Amino acid sequence: MMKTNYKPSYFMLTLLFTMQIITSSTSFVHGFNAIDECWRTDPNWRSHRQQLAKCSVGYAGKMINNIGPDVVKYKVTDNSDNPLNPKPGTLRYAMTHIKGKIWVTFERDMKIRLQKPLLVSSFTTIDGRGVNVNIADGACLMLQRVTNVIINGLRIHHCKAQPASTVMGPDKKIINVGPVDGDAIRMLTSSKIWIDHNTLFDCEDGLIDVTRGSTDITISNNWFRTQNKVMLLGHDDGFLRDKNMKVTVAFNYFGPNCNQRMPRVRHGYAHVVNNKYKGWGNYAIGGSMNPSIKSQANYFIAPEGGNKEITWTKEDAVGEVAWNVQSVKDVFVNGASFSGSGSGREAVKPNYTPEQAFPVEDGNNVKDLTRNAGALKCSSSSTC
Repeated sequence: MMKTNYKPSYFMLTLLFTMQIITSSTSFVHGFNAIDECWRTDPNWRSHRQQLAKCSVGYAGKMINNIGPDVVKYKVTDNSDNPLNPKPGTLRYAMTHIKGKIWVTFERDMKIRLQKPLLVSSFTTIDGRGVNVNIADGACLMLQRVTNVIINGLRIHHCKAQPASTVMGPDKKIINVGPVDGDAIRMLTSSKIWIDHNTLFDCEDGLIDVTRGSTDITISNNWFRTQNKVMLLGHDDGFLRDKNMKVTVAFNYFGPNCNQRMPRVRHGYAHVVNNKYKGWGNYAIGGSMNPSIKSQANYFIAPEGGNKEITWTKEDAVGEVAWNVQSVKDVFVNGASFSGSGSGREAVKPNYTPEQAFPVEDGNNVKDLTRNAGALKCSSSSTC
């Protein structure tokens, strides 16, 4: 009797174990991470564009507030820009004249040179998949007091500093905008934002700023290159509201020719996971004002003949290191080294909700998982 009962039990355990191995390694086999596997495996993704909103992970959560039967589908047909009197068919017209949920696509490849900062409206998806859209050589994107925004598939580069100006904003309101430094995407007092599969480089200041109380942000699958200051999380040392900031930085490719701030964090919390780093200048991950950072299963390739140390932190007023940064299962190549802090404490957890959680891949798989980071080159048929 014992022998008869044992065989089925052993068989079932073996079967379940095999299935678990297959399931856990699926994303690595396909070369897709958890986000891409959600929509890129669909050959008819162009007919199911809004599926994208269900694919986000990390602190942005699922972006289902951006979809539904009440979404206005808007196609950009005109690459011109008028900051105070936008023409129908332009990107700025979509941000200023269309109310409610809006899903923006583009008729064709185009380059948009914004004359003044573009204020993105709430419940907006800017979807550049399938075409080559460049926002370059002028002002760039500003998310100010907005929520539920997706920016996907854009190439944003050579953003220029701008003096104080007046522009038309959401709901056709005329808004005075102060001077801007030349960031690709700047967030101020905004929440539930997903920045995915964009290529960003060579801007006058930084590439992404998350500031002034912004939180619940996911920055994923982007390619950051040729930039001094890459990503700033936290406005300044005195802005205490950023203590509540939570940002997920996942599946991105940093490099080549990135110098620092990948990211730099003030006050808040960042989960930096499954990113690839191809060298750095001053440092890769930095912090001040006692932030918490979990660096998990990233792939760090130290520069040849340069600084091998990944981390940097600013000392506090009494000369002590003021942050809690932990490295968990990171991979270090070419002599890369990581100086953690907060020793003796358990690595600070992201504490994701079920809709925010996602599987973390082995750091050795990151090169495959980030090989399509940046704006995707989609074929004219179906694949992306």
